[in-house]
Amino acid sequence: MEDKDFLLFIKKVKDYTSIDLSQYKEAQMKRRLTTLRMKKGYTTFASFFEAMTKDKELFYEFLDRMTINVSEFWRNPNRWEVLEQKFLPDMLRKSRKVKCWSAACSTGEEPYTLAMILAELNAQDSVVLATDIDDGALEKAKKAVYSDRSVRDVPAKYLQKYYRQENLTYHIADSLKKSIRFQKQNLLVDTFDTGFDLIVCRNVMIYFTEEAKHLLYHKFANALKPGGILFVGSTEQIFSPAQYGLESAETFFYRKTEA
Repeated sequence: MEDKDFLLFIKKVKDYTSIDLSQYKEAQMKRRLTTLRMKKGYTTFASFFEAMTKDKELFYEFLDRMTINVSEFWRNPNRWEVLEQKFLPDMLRKSRKVKCWSAACSTGEEPYTLAMILAELNAQDSVVLATDIDDGALEKAKKAVYSDRSVRDVPAKYLQKYYRQENLTYHIADSLKKSIRFQKQNLLVDTFDTGFDLIVCRNVMIYFTEEAKHLLYHKFANALKPGGILFVGSTEQIFSPAQYGLESAETFFYRKTEA
Protein backbone atom coordinates (compact mmCIF):
# COMPACT_ATOMS: atom_id res chain seq x y z
CA MET A 1 0.00 0.00 0.00
CA GLU A 2 2.82 2.38 0.89
CA ASP A 3 4.43 1.98 -2.56
CA LYS A 4 1.07 2.48 -4.26
CA ASP A 5 0.52 5.63 -2.19
CA PHE A 6 3.90 7.05 -3.27
CA LEU A 7 3.44 6.10 -6.95
CA LEU A 8 0.06 7.83 -7.00
CA PHE A 9 1.71 10.87 -5.37
CA ILE A 10 4.31 10.95 -8.18
CA LYS A 11 1.51 10.89 -10.79
CA LYS A 12 -0.47 13.64 -9.05
CA VAL A 13 2.61 15.86 -8.69
CA LYS A 14 3.39 15.44 -12.39
CA ASP A 15 -0.19 16.30 -13.40
CA TYR A 16 -0.27 19.31 -11.06
CA THR A 17 3.22 20.77 -11.62
CA SER A 18 4.84 19.00 -14.66
CA ILE A 19 7.58 17.89 -12.22
CA ASP A 20 8.34 14.23 -12.90
CA LEU A 21 9.64 12.75 -9.65
CA SER A 22 10.18 9.41 -11.41
CA GLN A 23 13.21 11.02 -13.09
CA TYR A 24 14.84 11.45 -9.67
CA LYS A 25 16.59 8.64 -7.80
CA GLU A 26 13.65 6.97 -6.05
CA ALA A 27 15.26 5.85 -2.77
CA GLN A 28 16.73 9.31 -2.09
CA MET A 29 13.58 11.18 -3.08
CA LYS A 30 11.18 8.90 -1.21
CA ARG A 31 13.27 9.07 1.97
CA ARG A 32 13.44 12.89 1.93
CA LEU A 33 9.75 13.36 1.17
CA THR A 34 8.65 10.74 3.71
CA THR A 35 10.62 12.61 6.39
CA LEU A 36 8.93 15.88 5.43
CA ARG A 37 5.47 14.31 5.25
CA MET A 38 5.79 12.74 8.71
CA LYS A 39 7.27 15.91 10.20
CA LYS A 40 4.17 17.78 8.98
CA GLY A 41 1.85 15.16 10.50
CA TYR A 42 0.46 13.47 7.37
CA THR A 43 0.06 9.68 7.47
CA THR A 44 -0.16 9.19 3.69
CA PHE A 45 1.20 10.85 0.57
CA ALA A 46 -2.40 11.26 -0.62
CA SER A 47 -3.25 13.49 2.34
CA PHE A 48 0.09 15.28 2.04
CA PHE A 49 -0.55 16.09 -1.64
CA GLU A 50 -4.03 17.42 -0.89
CA ALA A 51 -2.61 19.71 1.82
CA MET A 52 0.22 20.81 -0.48
CA THR A 53 -2.22 22.04 -3.14
CA LYS A 54 -4.00 24.23 -0.57
CA ASP A 55 -1.00 25.57 1.36
CA LYS A 56 1.53 27.60 -0.64
CA GLU A 57 4.16 27.50 2.12
CA LEU A 58 3.91 23.71 2.35
CA PHE A 59 4.25 23.47 -1.44
CA TYR A 60 7.40 25.62 -1.33
CA GLU A 61 8.78 23.43 1.45
CA PHE A 62 8.12 20.36 -0.72
CA LEU A 63 10.08 21.99 -3.56
CA ASP A 64 12.93 22.90 -1.21
CA ARG A 65 13.14 19.33 0.05
CA MET A 66 12.90 17.92 -3.47
CA THR A 67 15.64 20.12 -4.92
CA ILE A 68 17.93 20.44 -1.86
CA ASN A 69 18.55 24.17 -2.03
CA VAL A 70 22.02 24.13 -0.53
CA SER A 71 24.30 26.66 -2.15
CA GLU A 72 27.23 28.89 -1.29
CA PHE A 73 29.22 31.59 -3.07
CA TRP A 74 32.44 30.26 -4.61
CA ARG A 75 31.56 26.66 -3.75
CA ASN A 76 34.78 24.70 -4.47
CA PRO A 77 36.81 27.94 -4.90
CA ASN A 78 39.64 26.39 -6.94
CA ARG A 79 37.16 25.48 -9.71
CA TRP A 80 35.85 29.06 -9.86
CA GLU A 81 39.46 30.24 -10.11
CA VAL A 82 39.93 28.07 -13.21
CA LEU A 83 36.82 29.68 -14.72
CA GLU A 84 38.02 33.17 -13.76
CA GLN A 85 41.63 32.76 -14.90
CA LYS A 86 41.31 30.45 -17.90
CA PHE A 87 37.93 29.88 -19.56
CA LEU A 88 36.25 33.29 -19.24
CA PRO A 89 39.35 35.23 -20.39
CA ASP A 90 39.56 32.88 -23.42
CA MET A 91 35.91 33.64 -24.24
CA LEU A 92 36.33 37.38 -23.73
CA ARG A 93 39.25 37.52 -26.14
CA LYS A 94 36.77 36.52 -28.85
CA SER A 95 33.93 38.78 -27.67
CA ARG A 96 33.56 41.26 -24.80
CA LYS A 97 30.00 40.06 -24.29
CA VAL A 98 29.42 36.42 -23.38
CA LYS A 99 26.16 34.56 -22.91
CA CYS A 100 26.00 32.55 -19.67
CA TRP A 101 23.40 30.40 -17.94
CA SER A 102 23.25 29.21 -14.33
CA ALA A 103 20.88 26.21 -14.51
CA ALA A 104 19.13 25.09 -11.29
CA CYS A 105 20.48 28.24 -9.64
CA SER A 106 18.73 27.67 -6.30
CA THR A 107 18.84 30.82 -4.12
CA GLY A 108 21.24 32.67 -6.42
CA GLU A 109 24.71 32.27 -4.96
CA GLU A 110 26.04 30.68 -8.13
CA PRO A 111 24.84 33.26 -10.71
CA TYR A 112 25.95 36.12 -8.43
CA THR A 113 29.40 34.52 -8.15
CA LEU A 114 29.52 34.39 -11.94
CA ALA A 115 28.30 37.99 -12.29
CA MET A 116 31.01 39.23 -9.90
CA ILE A 117 33.73 37.48 -11.87
CA LEU A 118 32.40 38.93 -15.14
CA ALA A 119 32.32 42.42 -13.58
CA GLU A 120 35.95 42.06 -12.47
CA LEU A 121 36.86 41.03 -16.03
CA ASN A 122 35.12 44.17 -17.37
CA ALA A 123 32.42 42.08 -19.02
CA GLN A 124 29.44 43.57 -17.16
CA ASP A 125 27.41 43.73 -20.39
CA SER A 126 27.45 39.95 -20.64
CA VAL A 127 24.13 38.12 -20.33
CA VAL A 128 23.59 35.95 -17.21
CA LEU A 129 20.42 33.86 -17.21
CA ALA A 130 19.58 32.07 -13.93
CA THR A 131 16.79 29.48 -13.74
CA ASP A 132 15.25 27.19 -11.16
CA ILE A 133 12.09 25.14 -10.71
CA ASP A 134 11.43 26.52 -7.20
CA ASP A 135 9.54 29.84 -6.96
CA GLY A 136 10.56 30.25 -3.33
CA ALA A 137 14.25 29.87 -4.15
CA LEU A 138 13.95 32.35 -7.01
CA GLU A 139 12.31 34.92 -4.72
CA LYS A 140 15.22 34.60 -2.27
CA ALA A 141 17.66 34.95 -5.16
CA LYS A 142 16.02 38.18 -6.33
CA LYS A 143 16.12 39.63 -2.79
CA ALA A 144 19.83 38.77 -2.65
CA VAL A 145 20.25 38.80 1.14
CA TYR A 146 22.50 36.08 2.53
CA SER A 147 23.81 34.70 5.82
CA ASP A 148 27.44 34.96 6.86
CA ARG A 149 27.74 31.19 6.31
CA SER A 150 27.05 31.61 2.58
CA VAL A 151 29.96 34.01 2.05
CA ARG A 152 32.72 32.16 3.89
CA ASP A 153 34.61 31.29 0.67
CA VAL A 154 34.21 34.68 -1.00
CA PRO A 155 37.63 36.29 -1.70
CA ALA A 156 38.16 39.45 0.36
CA LYS A 157 38.25 41.83 -2.63
CA TYR A 158 34.86 40.59 -3.84
CA LEU A 159 33.34 40.71 -0.37
CA GLN A 160 34.32 44.36 0.04
CA LYS A 161 33.24 45.42 -3.43
CA TYR A 162 29.99 43.56 -4.09
CA TYR A 163 28.37 43.07 -0.66
CA ARG A 164 26.97 45.35 2.01
CA GLN A 165 27.04 43.86 5.49
CA GLU A 166 24.16 44.45 7.91
CA ASN A 167 24.71 42.65 11.21
CA LEU A 168 25.03 38.98 10.23
CA THR A 169 23.56 39.34 6.73
CA TYR A 170 25.16 40.31 3.46
CA HIS A 171 23.31 42.22 0.73
CA ILE A 172 24.36 41.97 -2.93
CA ALA A 173 25.11 45.28 -4.65
CA ASP A 174 22.21 46.60 -6.77
CA SER A 175 24.45 46.94 -9.83
CA LEU A 176 25.07 43.20 -9.73
CA LYS A 177 21.40 42.32 -9.22
CA LYS A 178 20.54 44.13 -12.44
CA SER A 179 22.95 41.99 -14.44
CA ILE A 180 21.07 38.71 -13.88
CA ARG A 181 17.75 37.60 -15.37
CA PHE A 182 15.97 35.10 -13.11
CA GLN A 183 13.19 32.89 -14.43
CA LYS A 184 11.37 29.69 -13.57
CA GLN A 185 12.30 26.58 -15.52
CA ASN A 186 11.82 22.81 -15.41
CA LEU A 187 15.04 21.38 -16.86
CA LEU A 188 13.51 18.03 -17.78
CA VAL A 189 10.47 19.39 -19.61
CA ASP A 190 11.19 22.89 -20.91
CA THR A 191 13.09 23.72 -24.09
CA PHE A 192 16.42 25.53 -23.68
CA ASP A 193 17.70 28.70 -25.29
CA THR A 194 20.78 28.21 -27.48
CA GLY A 195 24.10 29.89 -28.26
CA PHE A 196 25.50 29.86 -24.72
CA ASP A 197 29.22 30.41 -24.19
CA LEU A 198 28.97 28.98 -20.67
CA ILE A 199 26.46 26.79 -18.82
CA VAL A 200 26.95 26.26 -15.09
CA CYS A 201 24.96 23.34 -13.67
CA ARG A 202 26.51 22.04 -10.47
CA ASN A 203 25.46 19.54 -7.80
CA VAL A 204 22.11 18.87 -9.46
CA MET A 205 22.68 15.81 -11.64
CA ILE A 206 23.42 13.65 -8.60
CA TYR A 207 19.68 13.61 -7.81
CA PHE A 208 18.59 12.37 -11.26
CA THR A 209 18.30 8.88 -12.73
CA GLU A 210 20.77 7.83 -15.44
CA GLU A 211 18.06 8.28 -18.09
CA ALA A 212 17.35 11.84 -16.92
CA LYS A 213 21.08 12.68 -16.87
CA HIS A 214 21.46 11.35 -20.41
CA LEU A 215 18.59 13.55 -21.60
CA LEU A 216 19.94 16.64 -19.84
CA TYR A 217 23.52 16.30 -21.08
CA HIS A 218 22.18 16.14 -24.65
CA LYS A 219 20.02 19.22 -24.00
CA PHE A 220 22.91 21.17 -22.45
CA ALA A 221 25.25 20.27 -25.32
CA ASN A 222 22.66 21.44 -27.84
CA ALA A 223 22.28 24.72 -25.94
CA LEU A 224 26.02 25.48 -26.09
CA LYS A 225 27.67 27.14 -29.07
CA PRO A 226 30.63 25.22 -30.56
CA GLY A 227 33.57 25.70 -28.17
CA GLY A 228 31.20 26.59 -25.31
CA ILE A 229 31.84 25.27 -21.80
CA LEU A 230 29.66 23.18 -19.44
CA PHE A 231 30.77 23.56 -15.80
CA VAL A 232 29.53 20.73 -13.53
CA GLY A 233 29.76 19.89 -9.82
CA SER A 234 32.62 18.23 -8.00
CA THR A 235 30.81 14.86 -7.84
CA GLU A 236 29.47 14.92 -11.39
CA GLN A 237 32.09 13.65 -13.80
CA ILE A 238 30.62 12.91 -17.25
CA PHE A 239 31.65 9.49 -18.53
CA SER A 240 32.04 9.21 -22.32
CA PRO A 241 31.37 12.93 -22.97
CA ALA A 242 31.87 12.36 -26.72
CA GLN A 243 28.39 10.79 -26.95
CA TYR A 244 27.00 14.26 -26.22
CA GLY A 245 29.35 16.12 -28.53
CA LEU A 246 31.48 17.20 -25.56
CA GLU A 247 35.13 16.75 -24.59
CA SER A 248 36.92 17.17 -21.27
CA ALA A 249 38.54 20.61 -21.09
CA GLU A 250 39.67 20.48 -17.44
CA THR A 251 38.42 18.66 -14.33
CA PHE A 252 34.63 19.35 -14.15
CA PHE A 253 34.69 21.46 -17.32
CA TYR A 254 33.50 20.12 -20.67
CA ARG A 255 33.79 21.82 -24.06
CA LYS A 256 31.35 21.41 -26.92
CA THR A 257 33.31 20.10 -29.88
CA GLU A 258 33.40 22.11 -33.06
CA ALA A 259 30.80 21.00 -35.59
